[in-house]
Formats: sequence, structure tokens, C-alpha cells
Amino acid sequence: MMHGRFLSIEGIEGVGKSTQVARLSTALHERGVGHLVTREPGGTPLAEKIRELVLTGQQEPLPSSAELLLMFAARAVHLGNLIEPSLAAGRWVLCDRFTDATFAYQGGGRGLDANHIRQLESMVQGSRRPDLTFLLDAPVDLALARARRRNGSAAADRFETEKLEFFMRVRAAYLKRAAAEPQRIVVLDAVESADAVCARMLGVLEDRAWIS
Repeated sequence: MMHGRFLSIEGIEGVGKSTQVARLSTALHERGVGHLVTREPGGTPLAEKIRELVLTGQQEPLPSSAELLLMFAARAVHLGNLIEPSLAAGRWVLCDRFTDATFAYQGGGRGLDANHIRQLESMVQGSRRPDLTFLLDAPVDLALARARRRNGSAAADRFETEKLEFFMRVRAAYLKRAAAEPQRIVVLDAVESADAVCARMLGVLEDRAWIS
């Protein structure tokens, strides 16, 4: 049996990741591609508990180093209990964020040493990387305005309350990674319509002969 494909969708708040994950899932289903949709941090009951620790503001501050370690703790659980078994069974995995987000948010945003992140990446993931990553990119002010409209009166999580400068650093870190790995990371203009973005994702998969 062939292993499944591992796809991730990345980007800052407000670029439409959740919308495109759902659209891509529908397109794969229509083509008979067995797959699952998951997210990071989270994806399994235990990893979701760790997600809550990371995203929910607590009375006690969460140091950036602890945030990083929690991200990889959740990822280790996610990989071992869901992603790797699914890929081994021949299913595709469509993941809302993965380790590129850690380099962008904890590395770029928080300013943590990228070498430390790479060490944890190697320890937790071995050689496992997404086969393909779609990076949805948009100007930070536009994306954050979209996120505010989407959330409405809902309480913001720890990342959504960060300032504009934080997300500018995150976006820059994402684009730097995309420039370093152009074969794996495909940058898409998230200012375009949702239909156009989805069509571009499907076009990339067709060009690689992964779907027809």
C-alpha cells in the first residue's frame, strides 16, 4: 500500500486557512481521495488539551520557551497517534498548520533561536515533513481586519491579542521559509477570492499528478 500524502496549510490569522482546508477537503472527497483533516496544536484528545494550555490566557504567564515545548509536546502526540498511522494506512493528511508555524510564531514572532526549534523538530519528527505546504499570504493589516470581523465578539486567544509588529515578524518568517524551500512551500495570494485560491491549490496538485 502506498503511503498517503501529507499536506499542510499555513498563514497568519485572517488569511482564510480554515476556509481553504474545508474546500480542499471537499475537493479531495469528490475525487475519491481518502483523507483526514486535522490541526495544530491539537488533532487528538490529548493534543487538544495541550492546545488549550497554549491558547488560553492564564493568570500565570507562559514563558516563550514553555510555549515552544508545549507545541512540540502536542506535535509528538499528534504525529504518533494520528498522522503517522494515517499516512501508513494510505490516507492523506490535511493539516491546518504544522512545524512551519512554530518557526514563524515562536521563532519569528517570539524571537526564539531557530536552532533550538530545529533540534526539537529533529527529535520529535525525525525526517517527517509535509510533502507540500500551501502558505496563504496577505498584508498583515488586511488579514487581521478579516480575523476581527470573523471573530466578532468571541474572546481572542493568546496569539490573536498580539500587536501588529508581532504578526509582521511572523509573516516575514513564513516568507523566508518559503523562499528557502520553494519546492515544498507554495505561496498563494490570500487577497484573491476563496474560489481562486482553492483553484490554485488544486492546480498545484494536478501539476504534480497527485490528483486528476
